[in-house]
Amino acid sequence: MTMIAKLVVMTGCLLLAGQAVAQQMFVFPANGQSAQQQTQDEAACDAWATEQSGFNPANVGAAPRSNQVAQGGLLRGGARGAAVGAVTGAISGNAGRGASAGAAGGALIGGMRRNDQRRQQDADRRAWERQQNAGRESWRRAKTACLVGKGYTVS
Repeated sequence: MTMIAKLVVMTGCLLLAGQAVAQQMFVFPANGQSAQQQTQDEAACDAWATEQSGFNPANVGAAPRSNQVAQGGLLRGGARGAAVGAVTGAISGNAGRGASAGAAGGALIGGMRRNDQRRQQDADRRAWERQQNAGRESWRRAKTACLVGKGYTVS
């Protein structure tokens, strides 16, 4: 495969994969470059921007999933609490009262644990989004600088 063919294939892949980034850039050949030359230059600038920024819009991974919270925190916590409470209640002479108190406490703790997991997963997702946005912006600035250096107007 020739170098030009490789650049054209790479540009096509980047344009499809990084469609959101590509849609935001308008490139005008300010020095009368041909469409073929512009395609080659954009492919070269895509690769250079990826190298400089460390971000590749074609390889963006999936966001952390915030719906992966452990299920059953209330029930499992309540069941554990009831078991512990029943044992404690049996020692003091009232297993039923101990079990119900343990179930309530266990459910409360299980619910709090589940809420903590949700908050942590939401924070992880927001951090991932900030990282992706920063990488995308750095890549865009690098590609713009490259294209301007090659005689294009970019907006």
